[in-house]
Amino acid sequence: MSSDRFTVGPSGRALLADLGVDLAGVLRRARLPTAVYTHGTAELSTAEYYAFWRALDEEAGDPLLPIRIGRAMRAEVFDPPLFAAFCSPDLSVAAARLATYKKLIGPLRLEVGEGGGALTIAMHWPEAETAPAALVLTELIFWVALARIATREEVRPLRFAAPAGTTPGQAAAYRDYLGAPVERSAVATVTFSRADAERPFLTANERMWEYFEPGLRRRLTEFETQPSATELVRQVLLRLLPAGTATLDAVARELAVSARTLQRRLQLEGTAFQDVLRRTREALARHYLSTSRMNPAEIAYLLGYDDTNSFYRAFHGWTGRTPEQFRTVAAAAPGPVG
Repeated sequence: MSSDRFTVGPSGRALLADLGVDLAGVLRRARLPTAVYTHGTAELSTAEYYAFWRALDEEAGDPLLPIRIGRAMRAEVFDPPLFAAFCSPDLSVAAARLATYKKLIGPLRLEVGEGGGALTIAMHWPEAETAPAALVLTELIFWVALARIATREEVRPLRFAAPAGTTPGQAAAYRDYLGAPVERSAVATVTFSRADAERPFLTANERMWEYFEPGLRRRLTEFETQPSATELVRQVLLRLLPAGTATLDAVARELAVSARTLQRRLQLEGTAFQDVLRRTREALARHYLSTSRMNPAEIAYLLGYDDTNSFYRAFHGWTGRTPEQFRTVAAAAPGPVG
């Protein structure tokens, strides 16, 4: 899967059936194809995934939908994160496992902290400001439901905080379900006492975990060794630059993604399209000047510049030298020229 896409699978159908929510109606509201949640697994962009959850919230017509989902959760439904969690010996280990493997099903990042006699799980969502409140609250309630199902105890969090607030009526219902009020916080977090974090899971199954964990590790390794968005853009630029078509839209088409998605992937890697373009052009210019006899006009053409003067200005900005000065120094130097 891609690093910025959510994977959805058959377990979603079972959950919607338990909730009595019409899947077709949700998909229509979200303007998503019927193949989603109907044939195996599918990958949704962050925008599509958020649209699905907003549509689910509207179709259900229940302001307490996250609580309904928490009560509908079952250990019998096979889903990779649920399985990893229920097989764990306790909530602390379950949180550590999910923090590691959650990225296999989506770009939600879990940050697990253990200090002050408590276990805190913080959730960092992509484009957090647009994440649907129902989704964020459901993911938080997941941890409470998990602890209760696995221990068969009425585990109550010490703190439960989310970016979105609740109405007075909702607040009372959440307090009754959680045993704690919903606080406002920029980052969604849920905190459990050390005693509850270490309470034994009755669903623990270490032999099953040992059987499935190698497959999860292999998938994680494959996921983490995929070429970065930056590298993919650089490879496409090498082909498009000589044709003078190295624009964001052109590169996005080559990679079969939208320009917005490509920008988001690059942003997640701490860069932007123009930065990758500049670095690629600079590296090629240095290479051509150091290893070939091409003149600046020919190099400017290969780098996709409209005229030689534009190339001269850019190169001087990169290196503080003209192309001729750089070539002279490169010819005299025993190693790479900075």
